[in-house]
Amino acid sequence: MLRRDFLKAAMATAVLTATRPVQAKETLAMSKANFADVDGQHIFYSVHGAGKPLLLLHGGIDPDSFGSNLAELARGRQVIAPHLQAHGRTPDTDRPLRSETMGDDIAALIGHLGHGKADVMGYSLGASVALQTAIRHPDVVDRLVLVSAAMKQDGFYPEGVAAFKQLEANATTLGPSVKASPLGKAYPDVDWTNLFRKVGDMTKRPFDWSADIARLQARTLLVYADADAIRPEHMVEFWKALGGGQRDAGIDGSLRPANELAILPNTTHYTLPVEPMLPEIVERFLGAALKAAG
Repeated sequence: MLRRDFLKAAMATAVLTATRPVQAKETLAMSKANFADVDGQHIFYSVHGAGKPLLLLHGGIDPDSFGSNLAELARGRQVIAPHLQAHGRTPDTDRPLRSETMGDDIAALIGHLGHGKADVMGYSLGASVALQTAIRHPDVVDRLVLVSAAMKQDGFYPEGVAAFKQLEANATTLGPSVKASPLGKAYPDVDWTNLFRKVGDMTKRPFDWSADIARLQARTLLVYADADAIRPEHMVEFWKALGGGQRDAGIDGSLRPANELAILPNTTHYTLPVEPMLPEIVERFLGAALKAAG
């Protein structure tokens, strides 16, 4: 990937959120904002709606990744939206950014809130954190929704992996640019250059969680864009690791797997979290559990 193309891609989040901070603030005004001191972190979280809890984990850099879809998801349940370490209103610590330790944070937050088990949904970076929460703490995760998730580093296109490896070096360019953007103005306390450095340090590291996928206890929904940053071959590989794509489900559907896969048309990695179809698909998956329990 050419450097100028990488910079455009890395800035896509800030550009796409230029009209979303107003939505986020309007949603926040209708919620209860809190901090929890758990796992050695001072975690900000907001609470929206009422009902069965859903922990909603944002993507990298942008804590308002879901835009107005947060309010849509909260129509039929309680949505708890934490800011991950060093993002938004959650301050950074000396700890490196890792999906595993942030997954521990989310499990600790669920315990702090006294929910026992909760549904967990994450997008991109948040999907990795949600996945690690379910892998490392199966006792606190009921259903799991992974939006644009990879189970190993080569799930991304090669140019994406190359871009991850350049992120630390480009932090001094990207940080000030985001600081001057609407996203930066919405969160003036974030050290954006440091955040890009720490995200770069995390994303450049090879990972392979495929051995853990078959042992997942939480029923899982995978959601991808049809023009995602994740290779379609990897989507299928992930789906098969969850037990999908093995056989015809049969006329009565009795042989279909417990887990689910959705690929949304006319979407990209950057538009997927705000796609209006997303809450409907997620609610159908999560709502099935509520109907069964009722």
